[in-house]
Amino acid sequence: MSEKMPAEELSLHAASFTGTGTARDDVALPAELFDGTINVPVMQQAVKAYLANQRQGNAATKIRKYVVGGNQKPWKQKGTGRARQGSIRAPHWVGGGTVFGPIPRSYAQYVPRQVRALARKSAFNARARENAVIVIESFEFDAPKTSRMRELLEQLHVADQKVLILTHGVKQNVFMSGRNMPNVQVLPYNEVSTYHLLWSDVVLVEKEAFGVELVATPGAATKRTAAPKSRKHALPSGESDPESARGKAVKKTAAKKAATKASAKAASKARASAAEKKPAAKKAPAKKPAAKSAPKKKGK
Repeated sequence: MSEKMPAEELSLHAASFTGTGTARDDVALPAELFDGTINVPVMQQAVKAYLANQRQGNAATKIRKYVVGGNQKPWKQKGTGRARQGSIRAPHWVGGGTVFGPIPRSYAQYVPRQVRALARKSAFNARARENAVIVIESFEFDAPKTSRMRELLEQLHVADQKVLILTHGVKQNVFMSGRNMPNVQVLPYNEVSTYHLLWSDVVLVEKEAFGVELVATPGAATKRTAAPKSRKHALPSGESDPESARGKAVKKTAAKKAATKASAKAASKARASAAEKKPAAKKAPAKKPAAKSAPKKKGK
């Protein structure tokens, strides 16, 4: 699945800071690399090949011809009452050879150069669309200092996330300053792979590494949000999380129900208070029933 941003949204921006963490004007990322293209299948292929190429393939077992001993028949063919055997190193003997066991092999996978470039470009675009790309003017480390690297990350409010630092060329002091931090990786910009970009939550790129002049855009404010900690893998294609959307809908429905109950309760209280304030109507006295006249006796 390949995705590309509309023409009016092709301009991606990134927050810019100095080497000490002082904020600068946002800069427009180079359009040659950050054009909004995100190709998920190509990224998956590149990551799979990268992980496969890390395997050494050293597992090995011995078949029967490599096991020591067993060069003669353990007993004669007939007359012993036992099953015939030819070698004690046969696969069904304890200590014998292994059948169809692993042998040293190469797990290397080849990915064409243009496919690797497209995957790397897609990973950069995925991080840029999440506002997770930060431009650093220059990493100036006179000597290896882990505490100084930690202070810089705390100044950028990314110390609790996975940070990928891309330098302009090989900078040994920067590398040694971050190698003791488990959530920090330091690599030269031209050696970064798709796997490293998707592994990270935030990418810090040295300004000179892009190889082009970055134009400042003071009017475009970039709001970078921290990566959610509950999700192990970020969505590289910029897709929304269905679970979070479902949770928001449930919360919204619950809030509406609570508001309806509160309004009904308030209305009933108002009616009750109005009924208390209204004076009770005086009851009319009950009419007495008319006395019945005694019947007149007829004279004799």
